[in-house]
Amino acid sequence: MSDVHGHLDKLVPALHAAGLTDADGNWAGTDARLWFLGDFFDRGPDGIGVLRYVRGLIEQAPDGAVRMLLGNHEILALGMYKFGDTFVPHEGITLRSFERSWALNGGQDRDQELLTDDDVAWLLDRPLLGLDADQLLMHSDTAEYVEWGDSLDQINAAARAELHSDDIEVWWEIWRRTTSRYAFRGDSGPEVARIMLQHLGGRRIVHGHSIIADQLHIDPQFLTGPHLYADGLVLGIDGGAFDGGPCLVVDLTAD
Repeated sequence: MSDVHGHLDKLVPALHAAGLTDADGNWAGTDARLWFLGDFFDRGPDGIGVLRYVRGLIEQAPDGAVRMLLGNHEILALGMYKFGDTFVPHEGITLRSFERSWALNGGQDRDQELLTDDDVAWLLDRPLLGLDADQLLMHSDTAEYVEWGDSLDQINAAARAELHSDDIEVWWEIWRRTTSRYAFRGDSGPEVARIMLQHLGGRRIVHGHSIIADQLHIDPQFLTGPHLYADGLVLGIDGGAFDGGPCLVVDLTAD
């Protein structure tokens, strides 16, 4: 799953319909493994509710059965919490701050008001990338992850170290990298995907971040499943929940 964006009302029934939770919303996935590919926050009404619900599932499920990757909106929400309206130094004319970007990108006051130091500490230790069932899992459809290192472990360790810093310029660069997109589209997309898979592992990239319906030029409400592209090397799973689309639960063992 990816890009819930505060829509707990879509997340809960989607997980139940997939047989991963019971009627009360508790974990019932037996031997399944569930990955959330980021973006719990912003654009929708209850990002903090999504975070708390997923943390509850992680506690209920067997160790490692439910995992989360950081998305760019986690970085944005944490940056807002940590730095607020502090100016981010740069050479351009436009004033930059996490508060400004947070407001422009659907930030919700309630999420910031209810976010606790414990939530922040937990989020700071989540990885950017995962590898499971021969699938390379990431939030953003970007090649910028390799700026942190040459392997999955290097990238996650380097990004985690930067997230534990108090340098606003370092944080802004994390936000910039994880916000970039569309690396696997177009004529060069399959080759970019192929190179990333060769270096980081897996036979296919699975990502959220970029709404599938935009790529297919359809209304999100008509979307029924993920989108395989880049010569079958990349699977997009962002259903556009905040834009009227579904909260997709994608079975990565189905093919």
